Amino acid sequence: MKRKLYINLLVAVLMMSSCNTVRNLVNKDNSTQKTVTKVYGTEKREFINGIEVTLGTVTTTKHKTSSSATTTKNKTNNSGNGNPPTKAELEKASWLQLKYAIVMDMPAEELTNIPLLELMDKWWGTRYCIGGSTMNCIDCSAFTQVIMKEIYNIQLPRTSQEQFNIMQPIPIDELQEGDLVFFNTGGRGISHVGVYMQNNKFLHASTSQGVTISDLNDKYWNPKFRGGGRMR
Repeated sequence: MKRKLYINLLVAVLMMSSCNTVRNLVNKDNSTQKTVTKVYGTEKREFINGIEVTLGTVTTTKHKTSSSATTTKNKTNNSGNGNPPTKAELEKASWLQLKYAIVMDMPAEELTNIPLLELMDKWWGTRYCIGGSTMNCIDCSAFTQVIMKEIYNIQLPRTSQEQFNIMQPIPIDELQEGDLVFFNTGGRGISHVGVYMQNNKFLHASTSQGVTISDLNDKYWNPKFRGGGRMR
């Protein structure tokens, strides 16, 4: 009887010990309570239609490129009107520089007054007539009025003599773009006027060619030159 009781007691002790061991193993295995994290790295991968994917983010590369282009255009805006020059405007400016660089025999990159080139190109070849002041026909002093008003915001009197009278005399070797050059083509006093450009060239409305560019050293114009002038 005692032996049977001893055996039962031993079995009970063994069973209790096994339960504690199992419980401890269960308590130590808490893997089901953790979040499983898969690390894919931080490298960017580009997929269809310029879509760029980074872990946790999606960005369209097209938008990024567009923003960058806008910033660049804004940085190059020198027009003063708040709007960057369009591609067509830039191409037109380059074309005008090349065109009149040939006429003026000078590097295209030195022709930087684009509004003046545009206005000159607009009037180029307009025929001459005494007293004229429109694009149908124009005389020399009316043409200098147009150029000085639209480009330099200077209001000139009507005749070449009157324009000469209000000018500060400028030696020929000190002439700058926008100065006026005066001539006596016949009779007394000043009878012709033009706008000095660069490289000894001047823009004017001539009787034979209409609005054109001539050289101060030309055999016709040089003997008739009477001086340069600048607004006082």
